[in-house]
Amino acid sequence: MLFKISLDKTAIAITVLFTLSFACIIATEYLIASDVNIVRPLCVTVIFLLLYGLAFAFHPTAYKVTPDALIICRLIRNVRIKHTTIKSIAIVDKKEINGAIRTFGVGGVFGYYGCFANYTLSSMTWYATRRDKAVLITTTYNKKIVVTPNEPADFIAALSV
Repeated sequence: MLFKISLDKTAIAITVLFTLSFACIIATEYLIASDVNIVRPLCVTVIFLLLYGLAFAFHPTAYKVTPDALIICRLIRNVRIKHTTIKSIAIVDKKEINGAIRTFGVGGVFGYYGCFANYTLSSMTWYATRRDKAVLITTTYNKKIVVTPNEPADFIAALSV
């Protein structure tokens, strides 16, 4: 069963601002570059496109519940969590994930994914596209994973079967 996900308004705004900022910086580099020194604008372009491409490639696109696993779909390297390793699953109140800081990951461009931490839940791995409708999955290894399907109750029901 496939569960759709969508960006919240903040993630949309951050993604648009990030894209426009990159485009403006790249355009400015080419405008101020001399005909002799084109290396710097090319380097800036390559670095920015690489960062943008990586952010796009690793963002979650959907969640798929199969008979044996939860698959977090991404353009590169899906994440697979076997049902046998899931200890608990619950809808998380937005207040419980508020104040989470990103320790390594992306905080708004195409979603929120990577390593995050806060005082309430300690360290977590997020594969989220919004900061509401969060579902917390705790594994038998006590790893905490946050996902944000558009229909959290249906997602939990499918994953609990």
